[in-house]
Amino acid sequence: MNIAVIGTGYVGLVTGTCFAETGNNVVCVDIDKDKVDRMRNGEVPIYEPHLDVLFERNVNAGRLRFTTDIEEVIEDAEIIFLALPTPPGEDGSADLSYVLGVADHLGRIMKDYKVVVDKSTVPVGTAEKVRDAIAANANVPFDVVSNPEFLREGFAVDDFLKPDRVVVGVSSERARKVMEELYKPFVRQGNPLIFMDEKSAELTKYAANSFLATKITFMNEIANFCELVGADVDKVRLGMGTDTRIGKRFLFPGIGYGGSCFPKDVQALAKSGREAGHEFEILEAVMGINNMQKTILFPAIKDYFGGNLKGVKIALWGLAFKPETDDIREAPSLYMIEKLTSEGAQVVAYDPEAMGNVEKLLGHRITYAENEYDALNGADALLICTEWSIFRNPDFKAVADRLTNQVIFDGRNLYDLDKMRDNGFHYKSIGRETIYNRSEVPTN
Repeated sequence: MNIAVIGTGYVGLVTGTCFAETGNNVVCVDIDKDKVDRMRNGEVPIYEPHLDVLFERNVNAGRLRFTTDIEEVIEDAEIIFLALPTPPGEDGSADLSYVLGVADHLGRIMKDYKVVVDKSTVPVGTAEKVRDAIAANANVPFDVVSNPEFLREGFAVDDFLKPDRVVVGVSSERARKVMEELYKPFVRQGNPLIFMDEKSAELTKYAANSFLATKITFMNEIANFCELVGADVDKVRLGMGTDTRIGKRFLFPGIGYGGSCFPKDVQALAKSGREAGHEFEILEAVMGINNMQKTILFPAIKDYFGGNLKGVKIALWGLAFKPETDDIREAPSLYMIEKLTSEGAQVVAYDPEAMGNVEKLLGHRITYAENEYDALNGADALLICTEWSIFRNPDFKAVADRLTNQVIFDGRNLYDLDKMRDNGFHYKSIGRETIYNRSEVPTN
């Protein structure tokens, strides 16, 4: 099939590349000429494991191309995917101006039947708005389909090529057949291709992400309660996760969720609810709790240093909101950096992929290390914000030797408590016993 993908952000680029991988001819459109030129020269503008291999293969094969000219590709395209940003407004609602602006333009330039697919995460009723925007100028038949993405950053290529399910909102039999043919190669192992109406498909994406955000937040609440009563959240998590009704995933406590999806989607669903006269009280609580959770370790850090952080040097491991990505949107590390630096602390950070993005955002408010161990040199404590694999089994002797104090504040519960005790660290994690080093006497 001939496919146009409008927008080459995270979703658009993964979508276009993976469709090309199954033999389709894909042209990705973006208004950023510099970005398009870089992609034409073989540069992948985002970090996503395995994407570079597929990108290079399909560019070299001529199945994946890039342009800034939307009119150039629409004539031949059978399917047009809209993978455009829908950033949250100040009130939490999704900004549809990019989506509707392109829809309006499509109506002016389409010359024959097209299937226009909303791939962006959009509120309930957006398909109707896109349909109306196209119809205002179109003189040819077309269909609008809702096809939400369920890609996990760090696993997006596998998620796309081998999806748990594909959700398609469609009301036209003609468009349904087109989408069924398109997705056949991805569901050969029997994973469901689920057809439904457009509104239900739109809501499915918001409902799924909001539920997962709620699950994470509930576990963080349990972790905070564990600390108060002396329970161990790791044991509670295991006891809960083996219940098949609950499942093991998304039960790991930490310093909150971030990224491009959960914060935005929870906000947007809550706002949609208010507009429809329904108060999502559970989502309001999730948002409030998650905001507090991002800096839950700050009081412990400040207390350890006697309430004064001026001149204290903190080594920070992990800047991305999660491992295997360079995405720093709503990353807990940024909230901790703001808290620490506002009270006079110095921060030296290391992240395998995200330092460039943080430097663009924060400049030289913090220092950036060449590797995880260099970040420790002369630091008074280590703070862990992202659970990158390289942080899971460090040389603890090297860590102790480079730190001025054997102190670790772990926002991702990476280390075994007994190991921390045996290595003589002061170790504060989430929802577990605080380990004091040999020279300390617990105040409680």
